[in-house]
Amino acid sequence: MRVLTASDRAVLVECADLDEAMRMHGAWAHVPGVMELVPGARTVLVRFDPLVTSAAELAEVLVATSADEGALESGPEVIVPVRYDGEDLAEVADLLDVSVDEVVRRHGAARWTVAFSGFAPGFGYLIGDDPLFDVPRRGSPRTRVPAGAVALAGQFSGVYPRASPGGWQLIGTTDAVMWDVHRDPPALLKPGARVRFVVAEQSLVPSAVSGFSDASAAHRHVGRRRADGGADGLQVPTPALEVVNPGLQLLVQDLGRSGLAELGVPASGAADRIALRDANRAVGNALEAAVLEGVGPAAVRFHGSTVAVATGAECELGVIGVDGRMRCVPHSAPFAVADGDELEIGPPTRGLRFTIGVRGGIRMPEQLGSRSTDTLSGIGPAALRAGDVLPVGTHAPRAVEPDALPRDLPGDVVELDITLGPRDDWFTPAAVRLLSEQEWTVTPRSDRVGIRLHGERSLERAIRDELPSEGAVDGAIQVPADGQPVLFGPDHPTTGGYPIIGSLTDAARDAAGQLRPGARILFRVVS
Repeated sequence: MRVLTASDRAVLVECADLDEAMRMHGAWAHVPGVMELVPGARTVLVRFDPLVTSAAELAEVLVATSADEGALESGPEVIVPVRYDGEDLAEVADLLDVSVDEVVRRHGAARWTVAFSGFAPGFGYLIGDDPLFDVPRRGSPRTRVPAGAVALAGQFSGVYPRASPGGWQLIGTTDAVMWDVHRDPPALLKPGARVRFVVAEQSLVPSAVSGFSDASAAHRHVGRRRADGGADGLQVPTPALEVVNPGLQLLVQDLGRSGLAELGVPASGAADRIALRDANRAVGNALEAAVLEGVGPAAVRFHGSTVAVATGAECELGVIGVDGRMRCVPHSAPFAVADGDELEIGPPTRGLRFTIGVRGGIRMPEQLGSRSTDTLSGIGPAALRAGDVLPVGTHAPRAVEPDALPRDLPGDVVELDITLGPRDDWFTPAAVRLLSEQEWTVTPRSDRVGIRLHGERSLERAIRDELPSEGAVDGAIQVPADGQPVLFGPDHPTTGGYPIIGSLTDAARDAAGQLRPGARILFRVVS
């Protein structure tokens, strides 16, 4: 068992095999300081609280913990009806040198167990007891695999919870809904659950296929305004905030939904947590209250009198009253608004994302304990559009803080602290040095899922094997086959199969949330 650095707040533990990883995942659940466990094919990612334990202390406890065969408890049995009509079924039969009927029979006869989750919320990696099933991935991934597709890859089987790209071999489809935020628990297939696939025409199990909503798109939970100024079938609440111009992107965000990574759900939350906390502190909210986070220029209208603030990226800020007069307002300092006032936010002059805080907080319905929009999995409110009306709270627990909070935002060149690992040994020594010696440019193909970087020289791999899927943290620097890194953002996949050479320190993540296309990064390796 090896304990590797995954970040300054996480370690990755290599186990002997999948079975040991599953057993240790259960055994480590109550270790002091452990905040989250994300099992992988041969590893367990352990995220810890640095106020309770250190990486070195935690490593000693993890390695010393024993878990015999009895420590692995079987979960409930889930029956999944399948129509064996997949596009790759005949090809899979040829690859396995058996008939199509034999593939169907043995897939249904095998005893499957959910080893771990990842890729997307509700996607379970199922390991079976039939050695027949060891199927290579497709040479060219599909750009779209439909929700409910039953698939094989390597020794695993799985069901796609929503339409997405994918390279697994498709053997069938099911109507069972893998993921529903309104269900408890939301994942139909949790780690440890036992799964039995049955031919749908022979055995339909209502509990497995009914009563689940389609979670492939986020719920809006906002009112819409008509051209005559009235709400579209709804009375405009007071106080409220109306989107006049959402800019390039405008989202509801708070501190996110941590603790669900083993279900494939990233924490999400504000890309710039400092801006969120500064905004809430300025208007008297609890520090975790929901705000708006976006990329300007943008504009919002206030319904009812309240106190607001704009933090994060530096932009020109102006409030237009109902009389048409504009007044400038300071950055990061609270200001009063009256009913009908509009806040206009100019394009960023420094940084990327602005944050709007309103006294009382944005009061959108919670999903899985958070109001944050997760752009990868579709959990939380959808991206806001012009005309959306959002309710605002009526009180806040603290007094307004009038003083602006000074802060240095990233410029054209920013230095970010990183830790190396867990897979820096998969790269040549020259590549590891190059990571911190070379400038990396933020490309326009960047978003909340990942910031794609480009360097003059790519990072060369020393090990070219396929890496079994393993957990990843926010701020991980994953390196695809082309050698150009991807810096994971708050909406990143919770597991991945490309090696991670290093990760941002927790303190560096907020600066990364303000990186704009064209910005240049210098990574600084810290202990």
